[in-house]
Amino acid sequence: MNATRLHITPPPTRIGLALGGGSARGWAHIGVIRALQNAGIEPDIVCGTSIGALVGAAYVGGELDRLETWVRSLRLQTVVSFLDFSLNGGLIKGDKLIEFFRNHFVDHDIRELARPFGAVATDLRRGREVWLREGGVSDAVRASIALPGLFTPVQRDGSWLVDGGLVNPVPVSLCRAMGADVVIAVDLNADLLGRHLKPKPAKAKPTCASPETETLADTVMARIQTGMSQLGINHDDGPKFPAMLDVLASSINIMQVLITRSRLAGEPPDVMVTPQLADLGLMEFHRASVAIDAGRRAVEAVIPLLQARLNGSNDS
Repeated sequence: MNATRLHITPPPTRIGLALGGGSARGWAHIGVIRALQNAGIEPDIVCGTSIGALVGAAYVGGELDRLETWVRSLRLQTVVSFLDFSLNGGLIKGDKLIEFFRNHFVDHDIRELARPFGAVATDLRRGREVWLREGGVSDAVRASIALPGLFTPVQRDGSWLVDGGLVNPVPVSLCRAMGADVVIAVDLNADLLGRHLKPKPAKAKPTCASPETETLADTVMARIQTGMSQLGINHDDGPKFPAMLDVLASSINIMQVLITRSRLAGEPPDVMVTPQLADLGLMEFHRASVAIDAGRRAVEAVIPLLQARLNGSNDS
């Protein structure tokens, strides 16, 4: 008597994409997604922290083409126009930026998106991780990008929420919890330690500032000094603002790098993508082309490993 074999087709592998935080370096996520698409890889689940939440939401919401066109067109003065100066919880309110996205990009409810999406924020009072998987996309993104000291916190359900990078800079764990079998993680901060404190060659001070010679730090400094002057605060005799910005940026880098290493040691992804972005400053959103190209190159370097992991998962 011949035994009848029952063939059970295994369910398809669910691919998760965990997009990490990193402020302006986050435009690299666009290059990452483009390179994955070119390789025929479409993630089933997308999670993001901070700027990763913003790009991930645009991707899942079908707005990536429009987002890429817009960020590639950004210039220094455009970035400066989004700086709504505040001394109440952060230097930048963030209202102008989020209002721009609400007016120019479709603001879906997270549960209505084409594929599962989640964003990570931090409960400021309790210090715990918050997973945002329902409600308006722009509200979730605004909470996830609220970098302490720069963007003001967001109130949600009685809690003050700030940047998810404080607790989970690369949200591999959220991808796993949402059902991903294979997780591709993008770490934007792998090569940043000490970047802002390296000696820099002296530059001749221009006789007059112009959009071509003025840096973002110069512009932000002028805005903040104007606000401080209105409050009767004068820092002319103290350290110059670029040094303060370097300290802030380096402190954020140290925090995110060490937290990322700790979280990924306990929750390793299947494939890690690490764009080389040390030359991009914290607020240099107008240098999108540099970041996007770095993201694309980083994915192309790991495509053989990624395909091997996917083939292995399908064979099991």
